[in-house]
Amino acid sequence: MKKFFASIPMCALTLLFGGAAFAAQGLEVRVLSSRADMVSGGNALIEITLGDSALSDRVSATLNSQTVTNAFRQGRTPRSLIGRVEGMAPGKNTLEVRADKLRARVELINHPSAGPVFAGPKQTPFVCQTEASGLGAPLDSDCSIKPVVTYFHKSTKPPAATTATASAAPTAPVGFRVFESSAPRPDDLAQVTTGDGRTVDYIVRDEKGTINRAIYEIAFIHQPGQPLPDPWSGPTPGWNGRLIYSFGGGCSPGYRQGIVRRGAVADVLLARGYAVATSSQNVFGNNCDDVISAETTMMVKEHFIEQFGMPVHTIGLGGSGGSMQVYLIAQNYPGLLDAIGPSGSFPDITSLITPVVDCSLLTRAFQNSTQKWTDEQKTAVSGFADFSVCGAGNWQRYSPAWVRADNCDPAIGRDQVYDPARNSKGVRCSLYDNEVNVYGRDRKTGFARRPLDNVGVQYGLAAFNAGKISADQFLELNETIGGFDYDGNLVRARSVADPAALRIAYQTGRVNTGGGSLGSIPIIDYRTYVDPNIHDKIRTYEVQARLIAAHGNSDNMVIFTAPRRWPATAAPPEPARLLDRWLDNIASDTSEGSAAVKTARNKPVEARDACWTPSGEQILEPQTHQGPGRCNELYPVYGDPRIAAGAPLTNDVLKCTLKPVDPQDYSHRFTDDQLTRLKAIFRDGVCDYRRPGVEQQPLKGTWLKY
Repeated sequence: MKKFFASIPMCALTLLFGGAAFAAQGLEVRVLSSRADMVSGGNALIEITLGDSALSDRVSATLNSQTVTNAFRQGRTPRSLIGRVEGMAPGKNTLEVRADKLRARVELINHPSAGPVFAGPKQTPFVCQTEASGLGAPLDSDCSIKPVVTYFHKSTKPPAATTATASAAPTAPVGFRVFESSAPRPDDLAQVTTGDGRTVDYIVRDEKGTINRAIYEIAFIHQPGQPLPDPWSGPTPGWNGRLIYSFGGGCSPGYRQGIVRRGAVADVLLARGYAVATSSQNVFGNNCDDVISAETTMMVKEHFIEQFGMPVHTIGLGGSGGSMQVYLIAQNYPGLLDAIGPSGSFPDITSLITPVVDCSLLTRAFQNSTQKWTDEQKTAVSGFADFSVCGAGNWQRYSPAWVRADNCDPAIGRDQVYDPARNSKGVRCSLYDNEVNVYGRDRKTGFARRPLDNVGVQYGLAAFNAGKISADQFLELNETIGGFDYDGNLVRARSVADPAALRIAYQTGRVNTGGGSLGSIPIIDYRTYVDPNIHDKIRTYEVQARLIAAHGNSDNMVIFTAPRRWPATAAPPEPARLLDRWLDNIASDTSEGSAAVKTARNKPVEARDACWTPSGEQILEPQTHQGPGRCNELYPVYGDPRIAAGAPLTNDVLKCTLKPVDPQDYSHRFTDDQLTRLKAIFRDGVCDYRRPGVEQQPLKGTWLKY
């Protein structure tokens, strides 16, 4: 452990192991709402389980020597007591439980409700956005507000046209209207039959507040005036006892609270009876930092459990930037999510940055080339379905912005933003600087370490070997490709990764390696086929390849591929319901077997690889990278600049291991002058993708602190 700690300077890591109960013979004490060392807000939901010899009326409990016995009452299972223990001091707290002669002690580590818990020092500056979210002015510098509860009802009438007003009244989501319990029953109140067969008025309780400086939102069907679900009584009509945690897309640096735009009032999920939770720091477009996202998830879920009880399952759903969060949280913080449903997915942000910002390098090289380049040749070099994606939509938005130091949101005042001449101490907003708690700082520059690298990468290698570009095009391209300096400016020299940053990226799980719980929990990767687009199909198969590399199979992963537009005659699949049934099957499996084995053998029959035609026909066949079948004919898989330069399908090599230039590696011969030129370009060697990348290694642990 000391060696591991020493290998990651500027980044204090502690390996933590969860799931343990604190027990004496015949007496067990368990923290339900969080890990015992990661309590927040001064509260925790505690369960006491008694053995046959212990009597519940003889149980006593103290917190820091102060009695809290009255917090406990009969739980939902025999011989259990559940209590919401409140009033913890900052830092260490001791809970002691006695039952007759038995005694158990639990050390609880309490953290502020505004954080941090494990993500490290808070980002500064930090812009509050509660007013922009319609929640009023913040109460303090941590952007706190008092929780706000609003009820909405699903309307049977078409949505009315709205006009902007200065009213402070809550705005109802599309298809819903604000519900006033004191007013007469509205004539447009819809009813719904939830997934567990109960027909109820479709009225939604929506709670918003602040946790970890984020605006959280929790929604579920509930009838005003009726008791809320709680840890002792369990779910109420309209809530099926399951929690969906929703993660938002995009990818931008933080330094601001952010706004939950779509929110937890998700019609399809609520109508099935699910509770839905989310927060503004679980939207990568607000803060592209998976560690902060994981911390916020833990704290919001902790609040949910303390108020409403333990969910049967917690399922993580997220598209685009949200998919990266569910993959990385499942890998790095096992237990927060029991199953995940990524859509429009990417494995992680760290390994995605390089092929995205390669677009800027390729565009500059083509524009300044002395050679003539056709669109077909540019596409072949890029590996994409069409090179035009580099100049359109999200690609243009993120390349080179993701590595630019001045890529700050407009909410951050320009006078606060880094400028090498006018404000060298200002806020730096590259994605690496945004995760400086993880990567630490370079001693020479004071900037965050970067794992960004393209040394030895032979851009256009596949296109050259296939005879699609000439030797002169191949050589000039690699002579002029260049890289990025630490401010994100395009420069002539290639980018060189910091070795410590590479080591940190792999060891701490910034790269999705299929570790943690990713090989043992249910995954349904749902993709709408939109190639050519930043949400390209290759990313699903990168995850599949990484799972196979880590575990020898990807049996816990199901892949769905759908058309861009669903016909009116067909209904798209519902990953949440399938994941829910899958988890129920696993829970009822009492036979022998590891978690991975039980997950693989308990798939619902509908949870099989499939694609759907534009007419809505389902095709059941294995979804593979380049395998035969109708699905790949309908929806072909392409690549990206790194794969087109010889990288493996896993696409997880941040910095390649080098080897000398070897003429035998090329399908076409070079002249003597061209070979001399090639060796001069790659003086230190070219990428050898048959070997692991520099510092490439498995995940070193989960539940890390920074």
